[in-house]
Amino acid sequence: MSIGATWGKILHVDLTTSKIWVENPPDELYLKLVGGRALEAYLLLRDLPVGADPLGPDNLLIFAPGVFQGTNLPGAGRHSVGGKSPLTGAIGSAEAGGWWGHEFKRAGWDALVVHGQAPAPVYLWINDDKVEIRPAGHLWGRDVADVENAIRAELNEPRLRVAQCGIAGENLVLMANVINDYNRAAGRNGLGAVMGSKKLKAVAVRGTKNVPVVDRKRLTDLSKWLGENYKTLAAWAHEKGTPGGLTGLNRASALPTRNFQDPNFPDAESIGWETLHTSILIGRDTCQACPIECKQVVSYNGEEFPDSPAFKTQVKDEVKIDKVYGGPEYETLGSFGSTCGVNDIVAVSKANEYSARWGLDPISTGMTIAFVMECAERGLLTAEMTGGFLPRWGSSKDMLTAVEMIAHRRGFGDKMALGTKRLAQWIGNGAEQYLVEVKGQELPMHEPRLKAALGVGYAVAPVGADHMMNIHDTGYAAPGGGLDRVNAVYTVGPLPPSDLSTEKMTLFYYEVNWQHFQDCAISCMFYPYNYIQLAEALSAMTGHEYTPLDILAVGERAQQLCRLFNLREGFTEKDDRLPKRVMKAFQSGPLAGIEITEEALYNARQTWYGLMGWTPEGVPTQERLAKLGLTELLETK
Repeated sequence: MSIGATWGKILHVDLTTSKIWVENPPDELYLKLVGGRALEAYLLLRDLPVGADPLGPDNLLIFAPGVFQGTNLPGAGRHSVGGKSPLTGAIGSAEAGGWWGHEFKRAGWDALVVHGQAPAPVYLWINDDKVEIRPAGHLWGRDVADVENAIRAELNEPRLRVAQCGIAGENLVLMANVINDYNRAAGRNGLGAVMGSKKLKAVAVRGTKNVPVVDRKRLTDLSKWLGENYKTLAAWAHEKGTPGGLTGLNRASALPTRNFQDPNFPDAESIGWETLHTSILIGRDTCQACPIECKQVVSYNGEEFPDSPAFKTQVKDEVKIDKVYGGPEYETLGSFGSTCGVNDIVAVSKANEYSARWGLDPISTGMTIAFVMECAERGLLTAEMTGGFLPRWGSSKDMLTAVEMIAHRRGFGDKMALGTKRLAQWIGNGAEQYLVEVKGQELPMHEPRLKAALGVGYAVAPVGADHMMNIHDTGYAAPGGGLDRVNAVYTVGPLPPSDLSTEKMTLFYYEVNWQHFQDCAISCMFYPYNYIQLAEALSAMTGHEYTPLDILAVGERAQQLCRLFNLREGFTEKDDRLPKRVMKAFQSGPLAGIEITEEALYNARQTWYGLMGWTPEGVPTQERLAKLGLTELLETK
C-alpha cells in the first residue's frame, strides 16, 4: 500500500456458506472515502441487491473503522457499523466508542463485511490474520457482560474485545443496537437486529500489529496540543459529560418532555447531573487513548442519599444497578426520564443498564414508550389491545416494565419492538399525529424549536432523525467555538438559533460535511479539533496531503453515496420532513410562539439541496458526482 494508516484489506465472511475471503481495494478508494460511513455506503451500493430485506440473508453487516483507528490519536477510539436499516429501510450507519475499533484495526483489517445467514448461532474470532467461525449456541440468550466474559474465558485471551447483538438483536427488535466493550453501542438504526438475523452473536477481535503512520511527528504534535488544552477546550465533557447540560436545556424549554408535548419538565433537577453526581455516580470511564473521561459509571443498592435533595425513586429496594454497564448519558436521561415524564434517577439509570445489558437503543426505546404512554392516555390503546399493559406518564415501574417487554418481545412488547411508526399504523384511529420520527427513526433529545437548522438536519439525515450528523444552532450564536472552525473555509458571524437563512444553511452545509467526515475518519465529535487540525492528522497518517476543503469533500462523498442508496430504495424528497409536533410553537415558556413553518423548512431544505449539487427533487447531479470523483468509483463497482 502507498497509503499510510491502512492495510489494503477488507475481510469478507459469508455465514451461509462459511466462505472467508479478502478484498484488496485500490488506493483511490481509501483516498476518496477514508473509511467509516463513506466506505459502508459504497459497499452497500456495490454489493447489496436493490430492495433487499434488511433482516434477510442478502443484507450486509459492515464493521468499518477509518484511517484514524489504531494510531493512538486521542479521540479515535471509535468505529462505525453499517447496513440496510430494518427500522427505516434506509441506509443504517452508527458509531460506537470504546476499544473494539482500535483492536480490530490493529488486527490488520480496514473493514469487515458479513454476508448471508448462519443456520445456527455463531461468533467470529479474528486474531490478527486468523479468522474463525465458531459455534455460539451456548452464548445465545445470555446478557452482554456474560457473553463477553464467556468468550474471553473460552479463548483464553483476556485482552480481546467483543462486539455483539445482545438479546434484543437476537429477538429482532427493530431498535436493537450493536454493543461492544460491555457498554458502548452503535446505537441507532436497528443494526443489532441485522446482526441477530444473521445468527451472528458476536465478533471477538485481538490485534497486535502496529498501524503504519507515515509522519508520526506531525501526529504527535497534534496529540500533544490536545493533551495541553482539553481541560479548557473540552471542559464541559471532562468535568460533567453529556448530563451536565440537562437542567439548562430544561430552562430553555429544550428538554423533550412527555413525547415532545410540553415546554418544561418540572422535575428536571431530579434526573440532572447534580443529582446524579451526589447520589449514584461512582466514577467516570473513557475510550481508547482518550483523556477526557466523559462517560458516567453508576451503582445502586437501595441506599439513601441525604446530601442529594432532589434525589427520589419509586423503585428503592426493588432495583440494583450493575456498574459494568456504565451509566446514563444525556440522551438516556431524556428518553427514559423527561420524555416519559419519569423523575426517578434510579429507574432511568436502570433503564440505561437494561439497554446495555440487552442491546437496545435508548433513544428509540424511550421514545416508543413515551408514544405508548400518550396513546394510552388518549384512549387509543385499550387493555384488550395491549394484554392489560397501559403505561402511565411518570411511572418508573411502567417504564422499566416496557423496556423489559421490548427487549424480550414479551406480550405487547412484541408490537413496541417495531418502533413508533409501525406501531401507529397498527393502532390506527389517528395515532400517526402523535408520532415524533423521521423516516421511521424516533427523534433524539434535542429540540428543533430551539435549534432550527438542527430540525433541517433531522429532516435530511440519511438514517432518519439524528443529532450527530447534524449541527446544534446554539453553538453558532456567539463568537468562538463552532464559528472559529467554520471560518477556516467560510466567513460567517454569529447567527440566532432560530435562523434558517441562506447564510445559516451554508454554515450547515460545511459543518454537516465536517460531521460526516469525522464518521469516516473516525474521530469523536466531542473533541475540540478543527478542520485544519484533522486535515493535518489525515495528511500525517496517510502521507497524502489534505486541505480543510479536501476533508470536507470526504464528508460530502459520504452524504452523496448515502443519498444514492436511499433513492434507489424508494426514498424521495418527501421523506425529508419534520414531524408536525416539533414544528408547532409552544404556548408558554422561553420558546413560546417560535415555530418552524412548512415554507421555512422547504426553503432551507432547497437551499441545502442546491449547495449539495442536487436537483430541486433532491437527486445528486452527475456534474457534482464527477466533481467529487465518485463517477469512476461507481462505474467500477
